Amino acid sequence: MNKPSVDSAARRPLALVVMGVSGCGKSSAGAAVAQCLGWRLVEGDSYHAAESVAKMQAGIALTDADRAGWLQRLAQLLAEAGEGDGVVLTCSALKRQYRELLRAAQPRLGFVFLDLRYDTALARVQQRAGHFFSPELVANQFATLEDPRDEAQVFTVDADTPIDAIAAQVQQWLAAQQP
Repeated sequence: MNKPSVDSAARRPLALVVMGVSGCGKSSAGAAVAQCLGWRLVEGDSYHAAESVAKMQAGIALTDADRAGWLQRLAQLLAEAGEGDGVVLTCSALKRQYRELLRAAQPRLGFVFLDLRYDTALARVQQRAGHFFSPELVANQFATLEDPRDEAQVFTVDADTPIDAIAAQVQQWLAAQQP
């Protein structure tokens, strides 16, 4: 008698997207999670087209068309993840359609949603020196965000949680998943 197959969405992720609005701590949390798990870190911002970076520096919000090539590049990186080769990707993944595109590339994908209040996000972005993201865009990020909490394989954590605690919570969440 065969064992019933386990839906890949219910199995332990092979890759994680650390997501949320600008200022939520994706880079810091992603690095800590990757280190904790022994997985490779991919900084999603590194894959933006130069034109998109220039728009964000100028305080111009990106459109879906601006993000399309970027998301395709990130999806390709996720598609390459396999057993024993875990990946932690930092990516805002604000809309469900963006998350679905990434899920299509890597069916065993999990999301870590760093939930943050607007005023805290704005203060953090205003304090960042040398980052291309304009503080004027924080409101647009919140307007664009489609809450992922009702989606499969999403772990939500308060972005004000200390980074090492976020990494530990993610590790515990993964450990509780079906292998």
